[in-house]
Amino acid sequence: MDLQLGGKRALVTGSSSGLGEAIATRLAAEGASVVVHGRDHARTVAVAKAIRDAGGDASHVLGDLGTDRGADEVHAAAGPVDILVNNIGTYDPSLGWTTTSAQDWADIYNVNVLTGVRMIQRLVPAMRERGWGRVIQIGSVLGAVPAASQPHYAATNGARNALAKSLARELKHTGVTSNAVAAGGILTPASVPRLVELGRQHGFGDTWEEVEPRLVEALAPNDVGRIGRPEEYAALVAYLASPLSAYVTGAVLAADGGWYG
Repeated sequence: MDLQLGGKRALVTGSSSGLGEAIATRLAAEGASVVVHGRDHARTVAVAKAIRDAGGDASHVLGDLGTDRGADEVHAAAGPVDILVNNIGTYDPSLGWTTTSAQDWADIYNVNVLTGVRMIQRLVPAMRERGWGRVIQIGSVLGAVPAASQPHYAATNGARNALAKSLARELKHTGVTSNAVAAGGILTPASVPRLVELGRQHGFGDTWEEVEPRLVEALAPNDVGRIGRPEEYAALVAYLASPLSAYVTGAVLAADGGWYG
């Protein structure tokens, strides 16, 4: 399927590794010109180079979106874009109600919510003027089904969902859509050794192939029986970024394998 992304320009925040890298790579493979963003120079440059080496069009920008000044610098370096994917996020499953301070709540809100708000404020006005644009928030299913652990993280994802819906109302009849992806588990290369070790501790096996189905059933049961791959989430984002998704706005699309935990 041709997603008709040729000639479109996309900024993916936090795309120097993990899910953001997969999203940037997929958008470039579909024909978009991609701006890779990160704070680590070597990793950000490497992702942009890998995309170009594969035949895609990619540049890079560096900057901390946790401050207005940093967002200004990224905006100036990136220039106008047609597609904004707010992918930056952080979490810590070890924290709970008794181990998070008010400052912890404020800090994670700044990273998970306000970084996206800053870029929306800087990039969306030009999309509205041109009459076309796509704004996509990357969040978590915990925004709708929070657990007792990391309540501040769940709250930020609820905020991201509400933000996406509110922005869609603001942008009605403009040609600019706003949506969110509520992700389930994401299996990144960096997470595999940690998860294998966790599986070993529970007696689930010694290899990832042995551990994954039993670990999923015990900790995050879903109808597919495994953890989502970055490329699967990237494919959904690519659709939402494309002209083919013009009738989809104000939506929070859960990609969680049919999670019922």
